[in-house]
Amino acid sequence: MPLQEELCVEAQLRRPMEQRVAGKRAQSKEQNRRVILDAARRVFAELGYGATTVRDIIRATPLASGTFYNYFRSKEEVFQAMRDETALALRPLLREARLKCETAEAFVAETFRTFFAYVVENRANLPKVNRTDAVHVRVDTAEVLAGFEELRADLEAAIGRGLFAPIDAEYLTASMVGIAFELADVVQRRELPDAEAAARFATTLVMGGLAALPKQKDQTPATGPV
Repeated sequence: MPLQEELCVEAQLRRPMEQRVAGKRAQSKEQNRRVILDAARRVFAELGYGATTVRDIIRATPLASGTFYNYFRSKEEVFQAMRDETALALRPLLREARLKCETAEAFVAETFRTFFAYVVENRANLPKVNRTDAVHVRVDTAEVLAGFEELRADLEAAIGRGLFAPIDAEYLTASMVGIAFELADVVQRRELPDAEAAARFATTLVMGGLAALPKQKDQTPATGPV
């Protein structure tokens, strides 16, 4: 067999082995990344975002510190990756809930109901962020921003279908996002989180404003005679 043909045959035999090695490396990289994210999720849930350090995350994994830095440069990058994962899981649920709605109120209610239900169901796996830490936590990750854009696009489509009056979709998107994120923090901190109550409050606030919200009973302690 000519030398050139031998080399071609050898290359063909070697290619599947190289592909298997490359596949194993990619699988190992994904496994290491998964180990880090799962450990960070547990540590953030236990210690809170602000109190957690990179060392805490590394200690919760079987990996060396150098391995951690092959994937993330800081706890902020870990948190952002977790935000993106949450957004990837939540976005299709939100779109499915919104697109079946036939009224403006149903659109708003289903958006909030789906969001808060996810927050409550995954409460143990979502990182705790205190108000003092919030200014240091970015929400403008690629997948989160994509979710905001989907909400705006769905609102514009709903306006086009006549579900909403011709209002500013960008303003309404920003308002709904702000309410959802802030209330989600409150829901997570409560001993008995109530997704339905949060959705009802947010929907009433958006649809009717402050005047439409139910009034709480006066809880000011009564004082005795002076």
